[in-house]
Amino acid sequence: MALADKVIITCAVSGVLANRSQCPAIPYTPVEIADECKRAYDAGATVVHIHARTDDGGPSFETSVFRRIHDEVRARCPVILNFSTGNLSDDTSQQQEYIREIRPEIAALNMGSMNYAKYSKSRKSFVFDMIFPNTFGKIISLLKAMQEAGVKPELECFDTGHTNSIEPLLHMGVLAPPIQFSFIMGVMGGIPARVDALKLQRDLIPQGSTWEVIGIGRKQWQIVGSALVLGGNIRVGLEDNFYLPDGRMASSNGELVAQAASLTRDIGREVATIEEARAMLSLV
Repeated sequence: MALADKVIITCAVSGVLANRSQCPAIPYTPVEIADECKRAYDAGATVVHIHARTDDGGPSFETSVFRRIHDEVRARCPVILNFSTGNLSDDTSQQQEYIREIRPEIAALNMGSMNYAKYSKSRKSFVFDMIFPNTFGKIISLLKAMQEAGVKPELECFDTGHTNSIEPLLHMGVLAPPIQFSFIMGVMGGIPARVDALKLQRDLIPQGSTWEVIGIGRKQWQIVGSALVLGGNIRVGLEDNFYLPDGRMASSNGELVAQAASLTRDIGREVATIEEARAMLSLV
């Protein structure tokens, strides 16, 4: 089967917003995160997306914590590491530090500012409501750090304007093809989790790019299936959605990845190996 028919499954093992009161399986410590990465790898994930957390579950941007996660994961499996660089500040010094010091294969890069919110229909109110700032200056500072460290950026696009913002970055030379895109769908304030919206995102990117879909919440499985049919890669994991297609809460990231791998095979594609994923993502 050609590489075009292979599927890279990424697993986002924890995120920073969700906690154990919402889902008991969410990992906090480096050891717990690494154990979940191993479960994801064993189930078919070739990339893991990493947010660092404090031992009590808060967000951490400390290089030492990312280093411990790196070392714990590497002691367990050869999965490709993708570090988040998201934060709510214009100051990217901590993110630049752990990118330069640890040099994961990939670093995720948020490609634009947005209203970032979650709405509860039952309460008729917002669960949270904030601005997620990502100016071009902030984006460029992170791209330069990734370029210097030899880390591949993964462009996280919550809307079409984010996807369409690459032209000045290419012209400046801080971004170079082939490009990896992640289309996050279903966040309040961003593009909806719909097939027509996914096709539009796919059609906006340069030829030769790779892309994956990230479906947020219970619509995840529908949009993951759509991405598989449209030729893309997929991301699952407890950062994005706690539930299996039958409505049961997942007991681990591995359970979500196993479901994604089964869906991939049911659609007639194959799960990429580590070596194939590296080739597809142009990782040296």
